[in-house]
Amino acid sequence: MKERLFILSQYLLPHHLLSRLIGCAAECKTAWFKNRLIGWFAKQYQVNMSEAQVEDLNAFAHFNDFFTRALKEGARPLDNTPNAVLCPADGAVSQLGKIEQGRVFQAKGHSYSVIELLGDSQRAAAFMGGDFATIYLSPKDYHRVHMPLTGTLREMVYVPGRLFSVNQTTAENVPELFARNERVVCLFDTERGPMAVVLVGAMIVASIETVWAGLVTPPKRSLKTFSYDEAARAPITLEKGAEMGRFKLGSTAIVLFGPDQVQWADSLTANSPVQMGQRLGDPRA
Repeated sequence: MKERLFILSQYLLPHHLLSRLIGCAAECKTAWFKNRLIGWFAKQYQVNMSEAQVEDLNAFAHFNDFFTRALKEGARPLDNTPNAVLCPADGAVSQLGKIEQGRVFQAKGHSYSVIELLGDSQRAAAFMGGDFATIYLSPKDYHRVHMPLTGTLREMVYVPGRLFSVNQTTAENVPELFARNERVVCLFDTERGPMAVVLVGAMIVASIETVWAGLVTPPKRSLKTFSYDEAARAPITLEKGAEMGRFKLGSTAIVLFGPDQVQWADSLTANSPVQMGQRLGDPRA
């Protein structure tokens, strides 16, 4: 019964209004308010502050400053296996596997279209028959997203949508969840061909940022494409393991590769805990 009510609430709640109101609270610099909010959150979700560059909870300017906190040098060592594909974020594997018949597996009985996810059939063509990995970031996790491989940015696309929660319950009950939510699609050219890193928004996610464009959401009314063609501007190349974006409040990162390019690590399955920088997969032989 509780699960049904939760799913019903996801359809009825004013997603964007609620998220923006919470976003305003998360930017509040009033000391008593932000300190209580940060202290409650850190205790509630058992946030490990010993790995943060700044350990003092009261030293952050506001809640979002705390939430997107940097880690100490060496807190997330990068796997040094030659040509390894790195995990882009802390969290847990939601799903990973093949893109079959143009669809990405979401959860029991549910999948979604890669065309809908990326916002365009031509953009999606390179990933048909390829591989995907979906990483869910929980509230306690480090919320910066990093590069799985060295890549040169080709295109960024803002795709408008809803802001359903992205936890396991909604993944199992809301059809086409990740292709319905607001998201930022980042397309890179890498040594393994095209790579997409999709930053998916969710309920109470106040904004999504990238290191090259800054704030990309809150929402715009329509799909918007940003081209990074070399003829138009200096190319943006990010090294493997470099930060590429961040969530102000948590969500999901999806990584896509084309066919016969990568093979996910055998040790990883749905719900496997992961950390940024660990080996997510290898080049396919």
